[in-house]
Amino acid sequence: MEAIVLAGGLGTRLRGVVSDLPKPMAPIGDKPFLEYILRYLQNNDIIRVILSVGYKWETIKEYFRNKFENIELIYSVENQPLGTGGAIKKAMSQVKNNQVYIINGDTFFDIDLKSLSLANDSKLILSLKPMSNFDRYGCVEIDMNGMVTAFIEKDYNEYGNINGGIYLASRDIFDGFSLEDKFSFEEFIKNNFRKLKIRAKVFDYYFIDIGIPEDYTRAQEELIEHI
Repeated sequence: MEAIVLAGGLGTRLRGVVSDLPKPMAPIGDKPFLEYILRYLQNNDIIRVILSVGYKWETIKEYFRNKFENIELIYSVENQPLGTGGAIKKAMSQVKNNQVYIINGDTFFDIDLKSLSLANDSKLILSLKPMSNFDRYGCVEIDMNGMVTAFIEKDYNEYGNINGGIYLASRDIFDGFSLEDKFSFEEFIKNNFRKLKIRAKVFDYYFIDIGIPEDYTRAQEELIEHI
């Protein structure tokens, strides 16, 4: 199988603790965060990864070149910011299989990728992480069959399931939609979850988002030990 990794983020909230790097290149110990993601993908039998890159993408190419151990690396370069949706759509043109995993480049969620599967009528399945006492994320609601029924905006929640940032998508997920070059994948799925018959599955496994300084600091200890 193959995966798209969204590795083009600029870590503006990390600027006080990380030098001017693409967010996935933020160091965790003596390795960039992206290396932990690639090792995770290797452990899940992924052999081909399309890196969706933009800001200072040459930094990533210089470090990883075209291979990470037994994973072939392909670069899908944004010449101008396309948003998460536009970046995925552009990267899809290099996907070879009918289905592809999509991974956020600034979160680590230790699920078994083989646990995600698409039903015949579904174009996308989300991985959800249960969380308590939070206001940083929105929630995703599902019915007893795993069908997404609602996306809830960010607010304080005592308990809820958040989007864990790992998807399995059909390669034709964007077919039949009139889309701008630049758009948000999160808004796209929020606006079209019924048409796409989006499903989700809950995994209560290790999760960390390095997008804010306190969690980036926490990752320095936890992620090194976890891998």
